[in-house]
Amino acid sequence: MTNILIIGAGRSAGALIDYCLTKASELRWRVTVADSNLELAKEKVGSNPLGVPAWLDVAKANDRRDLIGRSDIVVSLLPAHLHLEVAHDCIRLRKHLITASYVSKELYRLGDEARNRELIFMGEMGLDPGVDHMSAMKTINELRDQGATINAFRSYTGGLVAPEFLKDNPWKYKVTWNPRNVVLAGQGTAHYLEDDKLKCIPYNRLFKATKMVEVAGLGTLQMYPNRDSLLYRSKYGLDDIPTLVRGTFRYPGYCDAWHALVQIGMTDANFPILAEGHMSYHELMDAYAPMEPAGESVKERIAALLGETPNSPVMRKLDWLGLFRKKRIPIKNATPALILQDLIEKKWKLQPEDRDLVVMQHEFDYSLNGKSRRRTSTMILRGDEKDTAMAKLVGLPLGIFLRLMSQDKIASRGVTIPVMNEVYEPVLEELEQYGVRFTEHDESVLA
Repeated sequence: MTNILIIGAGRSAGALIDYCLTKASELRWRVTVADSNLELAKEKVGSNPLGVPAWLDVAKANDRRDLIGRSDIVVSLLPAHLHLEVAHDCIRLRKHLITASYVSKELYRLGDEARNRELIFMGEMGLDPGVDHMSAMKTINELRDQGATINAFRSYTGGLVAPEFLKDNPWKYKVTWNPRNVVLAGQGTAHYLEDDKLKCIPYNRLFKATKMVEVAGLGTLQMYPNRDSLLYRSKYGLDDIPTLVRGTFRYPGYCDAWHALVQIGMTDANFPILAEGHMSYHELMDAYAPMEPAGESVKERIAALLGETPNSPVMRKLDWLGLFRKKRIPIKNATPALILQDLIEKKWKLQPEDRDLVVMQHEFDYSLNGKSRRRTSTMILRGDEKDTAMAKLVGLPLGIFLRLMSQDKIASRGVTIPVMNEVYEPVLEELEQYGVRFTEHDESVLA
């Protein structure tokens, strides 16, 4: 019997837990789902006799180590900053670890210890990062095997909602993942390569540094650059590539309005703006608005600050969020980012009848036999009544990799990400059974 421990039963856990429980009898697994909300863990496990719900406050080291000690493989769905404590426990207790989060420098430093203990520490085994790595490496290696030289690689991913469920939402967006991450997205400086030149885009300009991208079957989407594009240059074996950019998809119009929130200061998570919770949204906007022009309304002064007219599409989006209402803000001692998060959790809430979309597209510009070509690889997955597309694309790669591990089909040891063919080939093949398919289009381009 292989004991699987899944830490976290939240928004993205459902598809992973279902996959594990479905496979549990065949693979002789016992699946423990641990969460600080025991009722949620019980709900996710259901009546499956091979599933065990467990309460866990991850900050309680002894409880955490007790559960890890009784497992063989640990899957951490915790917030990224909590993975390191779990990783240290897994080193000490000689347990394998899988996460869907970016691998931090601190986690990479555990690579030698994990390798010496014959442990697999697989990170970035979700959607983005995860499926993006695997699908990119598959095409990169196929092109190399043909003798091609790759001159540009552009990779874009977005968690969206099907357009028919957004008719009354001017932002054309709803929350399908961690709402705090939505609010803080893009903070820092994005850096990428364009025609052999390093480009750096600071946060205050990021949502204006966008590009329109055509996606077959969906239309035109807007892309803003990720901050991490160059992290994967060597890992993809693209050290000499002149153009490399990774980005995030949104529907057109979103980025202009989010840029306005950044300019106002509503994404600042560094200071509490409220002392007693007596301020209204209107008063908060008044606090941010310039004093001039005197006699103008708060909305007019905010519009002037942003270089907008009071009834522009951007201002209508801010108004729709409720930022100019004279309703009292319901949370005390909150940062602007927390106030914004509270608003979007309510206004952008995914309803049971809504269906989300995950869109991923790679563009490879390459030279072969003296000709310049472009291969475009596109994946669109729609959620269903049971799981969101986001939950599927975070959870299923984790579950499939778990299966491969438990069947001794993974040779790599230490801290890794899924760029090896022993990982991406079987994972992508099985994902096709769940509707995760990339459609490729290859065409000639001007040199």
